[in-house]
Amino acid sequence: MKSSGRTICSGGSGHQIDDATQAGLLIINADDWGRDHTTTDRILECVRRGTVSSVSAMVFMEDSERAAAISRESAVNSGLHLNFTTPFSVPNCPTSLLERQRELAEYLLRYRFARAIFHPGLVRSFKYVVETQLNEFYRLYGEEPIRLDGHHHMHLCANVLLTGLLPAGTLVRRNFSFQSKEKIFLNRFYRKVSDGILARRHTLVDFFFSLPPIDPSGRLEQIFSLAKVFTVEVETHPIRLEEYNFLIGETILRLTANVSMVPRPGRSGKESLS
Repeated sequence: MKSSGRTICSGGSGHQIDDATQAGLLIINADDWGRDHTTTDRILECVRRGTVSSVSAMVFMEDSERAAAISRESAVNSGLHLNFTTPFSVPNCPTSLLERQRELAEYLLRYRFARAIFHPGLVRSFKYVVETQLNEFYRLYGEEPIRLDGHHHMHLCANVLLTGLLPAGTLVRRNFSFQSKEKIFLNRFYRKVSDGILARRHTLVDFFFSLPPIDPSGRLEQIFSLAKVFTVEVETHPIRLEEYNFLIGETILRLTANVSMVPRPGRSGKESLS
């Protein structure tokens, strides 16, 4: 079959797009579900409009309880948004959790490449903070999360990856994808190694992008066209006005009209990707 000659890299390895009729899938995910009342409401509006197909839920935040209730009542496709860096805001949050998270945030935010360096002294703290959030998700949502990602993408830090803290077999968010030659070699190599470690125990989508920059429009057209062949996740933050306005507008409906999206009902994202 004749190749189209267009290559896009994901985690450092290229995918060649040809004329195959392989069915793809688009996931438009909204992060920070439950962070606060306004964030939850904006995401919910996009979910009801059909422009957001799944959400990443924060636990131990001020609107986590209400968001979980909405998710269970309205069958919003929800995964766990692990949080190591933004202080938990729920009233009466366990002191031990706050202290451990503060310890991790101080390390991870100290300098740019901290997340790439394994810290043996924080192994117990990472384990505690991950397990506590997993247990809280189960309490709120009535089931274990089968899809996980991280606030500020810190679920990809060395202490999480190298100790296997994320439940095996879950769908886990990979590193950002990029166009061929867009990143330097070391960046591509790091992403490739990181995604390779993830792929040993978890399910990954083929491509992962952020919604912005929204302009030029050709960028999003290309991303959504990939979803005709591959499984593509697009990360969104409707709390940001530019993204919210785009998600409730008409342009996104036009761009995704001929693309299969993960069905909104149900939280079984893993089944949707099978």
